Amino acid sequence: MKITVAKSAGFCFGVNRAIEAVYNAIGNGTLYTYGPIIHNKTVTDNLKKHGVESIDNLDGIDEGTIVLRSHGVGEDVYKAIEKKGLNIIDGTCPFVKKIHNIVHKDYEAGSKIIIVGSRIHPEVMGINGWCNNDAIIVESLDEAKNLELKQNEKYSVVVQTTFRRNKFNNIVSVLRERKIDAKIYNTICSATDERQKEAIEISKLMDKMIVIGDKNSSNTQKLYEICKKNCYNTYNVESFEDLVLNIFNRNDKIGITAGASTPSAIIKEVISVMNEIQNDAVEKIEGEEELTFQQMLDESLVTLHTGDVVKGTVIQISNEEVSVNLGYKSDGIIPRGEYSSDATVIPSHEVSLGDEIEVFVVRVNDGDGNVLLSKKRIESMKGMDDLQKAFDDKQVIEGKVTEVVKGGLIAVVNGVRVFIPSSQVSNRFVEDLSVYKGQTINFNIIELDRTKRRIIGGRKALIEKENVAKKEALFSTIEAGKKVTGTVSRLTDFGAFVNLGGIDGLIHISEMSWGRITNPREVLKEGDKVEAVVLDADKEKGKISLSLKDVSANPWVGAAEKYAVGSIVEGKVVRMVPFGAFVELEVGVDGLVHISQIANKHVVKPEDELKIGEIIKVKVLEVNAEAKKISLSKREAEAPEEEATETEAE
Repeated sequence: MKITVAKSAGFCFGVNRAIEAVYNAIGNGTLYTYGPIIHNKTVTDNLKKHGVESIDNLDGIDEGTIVLRSHGVGEDVYKAIEKKGLNIIDGTCPFVKKIHNIVHKDYEAGSKIIIVGSRIHPEVMGINGWCNNDAIIVESLDEAKNLELKQNEKYSVVVQTTFRRNKFNNIVSVLRERKIDAKIYNTICSATDERQKEAIEISKLMDKMIVIGDKNSSNTQKLYEICKKNCYNTYNVESFEDLVLNIFNRNDKIGITAGASTPSAIIKEVISVMNEIQNDAVEKIEGEEELTFQQMLDESLVTLHTGDVVKGTVIQISNEEVSVNLGYKSDGIIPRGEYSSDATVIPSHEVSLGDEIEVFVVRVNDGDGNVLLSKKRIESMKGMDDLQKAFDDKQVIEGKVTEVVKGGLIAVVNGVRVFIPSSQVSNRFVEDLSVYKGQTINFNIIELDRTKRRIIGGRKALIEKENVAKKEALFSTIEAGKKVTGTVSRLTDFGAFVNLGGIDGLIHISEMSWGRITNPREVLKEGDKVEAVVLDADKEKGKISLSLKDVSANPWVGAAEKYAVGSIVEGKVVRMVPFGAFVELEVGVDGLVHISQIANKHVVKPEDELKIGEIIKVKVLEVNAEAKKISLSKREAEAPEEEATETEAE
């Protein structure tokens, strides 16, 4: 006989948590469970022997403590217990509690609730109690097809935690075909899902299957249905006493699984009886005492030690403190400070009820009876290995800058803090390092000492290497006359440097506008996105000259015709020099009035006759559009007729 026992058989973490809550409360006054704490007669009978009574209402109950069943209850029960002033211990499975929260929130927001599950199951009844018992309950595919649903109404769909996944998927498909406005929440317990998948795999390979669990347990009955489908000889037993031994043969391959409400003690008893059939049972040690149910329950719990790395299931998040079920007699607590090395991380945004996480045991007893855990240390242990590999292999890694400190930055990589000195932040001086805070950046590990936990990162060489590659790529495509786009990275008195992606190009002040400007800051500011024309690209010197001037708007094109020699035009005095004054005829076109052409007398300084900004009439003497030069005369413009008369007389 070969016996295969499902790894997932027996108590799930939610049931185990509820059982622990009851046994831990025994001896502290009158104790009741609201409904059977779980669907298992052995457990409820054992609790009754300890004086724990199961009740279905609060009639006549005026003192004591009420332990809520793992299946959960409606909102009205909480209010009734509170109104009576009774103590309450909430044994509701975290997966079920999550459904309560979804239903309550969506119902308050105006959604009609649809619960997929058995309408007589206590879990479904409890869920319905969080939407004023107004939910639509769907048990089958036919019911889903015949539902009267409104197109203009919002719906929220949840499912009993122990429901068959394929059956739920089929019902959801029908609801989607109805094209209603619905949010679908797959709230099937992951532990239930795993248990059912395992039952399918094992039952296909066995001659006979034994499903252990209470016949009133929905979880157990679904396991029985699954196994029966794949293995005709499937038997549901509540304890070893229900086994009909003469149906089993020594050559049988027998599979054993159990519902989530089945204690490990009962599973052990069934396995022991099956072994006795082939005389393989281990005989009881002489003098060994009979284990009580409570002792067998304790024996099934895991053992923890400080420094252990274990997996657990999130069962509560309160004030950003995460409670984790470890299968131990006490739950574990992750304080917010031990959740992540990144202080900006909010635990409730990162993890949800029912999630399985890996944790480090800091202390088995934190003084309040809880196990003190750390997720940050797990990150740090794994992160240190990753950093060591990156250091050894000279790999580029990615980290988030969380702090700006004296002398540099702190970046977190997989939970490990890395210091990046200011000299290594960039290949050029960075005046304000705060611009990096919150950014995710790439860098190399340039120094690592695990003993001292000294880890230093650097970006300088990486950026220089990247810039060389970018420069090569840029110069392979850039050419005079081509338009390029970049960002103004630095301004000087003589121009602006524009980052083109790996290399800067220079826009000289004279190439910023066809008009006259005295400072680049009149036109640009750092961070501006600009489109410029390439004037010259010198790969050997690594220099690129740019211009913002629009060639099509060159005012010198046609200037010779517009400002014909001999014509009288108006202009504005814009600049004085010792030898004359420059007059702006239009934006981008200046002409020179030589000092000898300012007046019909000797002029010592242009300022004696002219003022900046003054509008004057001038005569065009000469135009050289290619050299962008125009010679003007104020003297001849003011007395053209007089000079002409004198010339004729001569």
